[in-house]
Amino acid sequence: MARDVKCNVKNCHYWGQGQECTASAIEVNVDGGAEKASYVAETNCHTFKAK
Repeated sequence: MARDVKCNVKNCHYWGQGQECTASAIEVNVDGGAEKASYVAETNCHTFKAK
């Protein structure tokens, strides 16, 4: 499992120094509720929380 998760969303509550995600867990889902994604653009991070 990855220990270092990089994030470029500067207005996220969990965005940390060096573009590191400081959330204790990360949830990523497929748009539209599907179980498989064909492209990166079909996924999104549900861990995001605005600052």
